[in-house]
Amino acid sequence: MNRRRWLTGAVATAATTLLSACGQAGTSLAEQARRMGEGLTRRTQRLLIPRDALAPTYSRAEISPDFRANGSIDPAAADYVALKAGGFADYRLVIDGLVERPLSLTLAELRARPAQSQITKHDCVEGWTSIAEWTGVRLEILLDEAGLKPGAKYIVFHCFDALDQREDGERYYESIDLIDARHPQTILAYGMNGETLPVPHGAPLRLRVERQIGYKHAKYIKRIEVVASFAGVGGGKGGYWEDRGYEWFAGI
Repeated sequence: MNRRRWLTGAVATAATTLLSACGQAGTSLAEQARRMGEGLTRRTQRLLIPRDALAPTYSRAEISPDFRANGSIDPAAADYVALKAGGFADYRLVIDGLVERPLSLTLAELRARPAQSQITKHDCVEGWTSIAEWTGVRLEILLDEAGLKPGAKYIVFHCFDALDQREDGERYYESIDLIDARHPQTILAYGMNGETLPVPHGAPLRLRVERQIGYKHAKYIKRIEVVASFAGVGGGKGGYWEDRGYEWFAGI
């Protein structure tokens, strides 16, 4: 890495972010600092770590005997309850937005794609970690099938669960950029530790984006939307927790 290039990029990111934040009426200094820090973190990681650099993998002997299930563990939304009652036979993963060929795929159709398994560590923002084996289909394969339109920049995951368990509650959502979406370890998992993905861990389908912290790994995925920006999506910051102050880029 060229030191001068890195320093120039870091300073440029800091200046741009701070000026942008200062230009927004009512933005606190703390919020400006947070945004600047997130920008520096994202740019630094993108500059220092190759796009295809892999997260560490582990042996089956290292799989955690008790992988904690947190967040939603059994969504109460009527549409999810009905699908669960039928063993998810009627489940369809919708992929739409800025795509040439919108998709609607059953679990059987997802399992018919080339499968990938990986044993990785889950790092939760609360401070705990666990190791598990995940099996699923690479997200990149599905995005290529759908065909991204010009302007596509982010992948948004819309989920079945509302953390307050209310029918009209705000459903969980998350997003990643195309770099993480096309990473070789980013998969939509339908299996865990050699078994069908259990409900507490996100059945029938969850995201594994191994170079990001735990809250980015959306569970109970209902729909994948390809967008150019977060305008009009949730609170506009790219995720359920991001709308509440968490950083959007949570790279490890």
